[in-house]
Amino acid sequence: MSQQQAMISEPITFYGAGSMAEAIVKGLIHKSVVHAANVTMLNRSNARRLDELRQKYGVNVSNDAEALPGILRNSPIIVLAMKPKDAAEALKNLGPLLSEDTLIVSVIAGLTIRTMQDLLGRKQPVARTMPNTSSSIGLGATGISYSKEISGKQRQIVTSLFGAVGTVTVVEEEKLEILTGISGSGPAYIYYMMEAMMAAGIRGGLTPQQCRELTVQTVLGAARMVQLTGEEPAALRAKVTSPNGSTQAALETLDKGDFFETVIAAVARCAERSKEMGAALKEGIS
Repeated sequence: MSQQQAMISEPITFYGAGSMAEAIVKGLIHKSVVHAANVTMLNRSNARRLDELRQKYGVNVSNDAEALPGILRNSPIIVLAMKPKDAAEALKNLGPLLSEDTLIVSVIAGLTIRTMQDLLGRKQPVARTMPNTSSSIGLGATGISYSKEISGKQRQIVTSLFGAVGTVTVVEEEKLEILTGISGSGPAYIYYMMEAMMAAGIRGGLTPQQCRELTVQTVLGAARMVQLTGEEPAALRAKVTSPNGSTQAALETLDKGDFFETVIAAVARCAERSKEMGAALKEGIS
């Protein structure tokens, strides 16, 4: 997305003020997609957290139960970012406050569009999203599925919201789980790989600081090479792998540990667990 991102002029309310809500708000304000004065962040009890967010970003905050219905009723865009266990009660109370074109954007893992609409008691326009925490530095990857009630203008708003903090991929809702396995949880796999590379360097006698700098730059460079050259990772890997060389020896060692299939299994298990959590959430709600 370009720096000349169209501003979103409608007020936006974040119902929940955890790390994902903060990541998105930080990105939106940093990219000037919304004015801080048009953003309100709500949570139920943690006044210190809200105060910190207000000071950091200049947004409006509230944990006043009496003010809550009025804030929600007057907000054309509501981002659901509360903990999954709090979602059912919140959605049941939210339903009667909505007008028919209030846009609901959910970042709650596992909660389906159908379940959200059932809890709201109305066929509300809903965008179900799966962002990741790299959104806080504008390098997020967000998967989005839309309910059929969403208008073209609302799609544009959701694309602008998440396009401000990274890339956007629109998928059918049943594909969101596998997307979670790749981009939602994916940063953790890369961090784990980085931990291992740094540990290897330290064992080999480099300083922790050297290991950190070398590993960070290597991962950054590899990702940028794929991005900028447009080449497939397999082709780039082949270019740095001389026959019988040291890179080939390293890759053969990874293959002994079934590295490739283990990563695929990890992504699949993440998707499966995501589905299980969604089913448990639905069961707990009903």
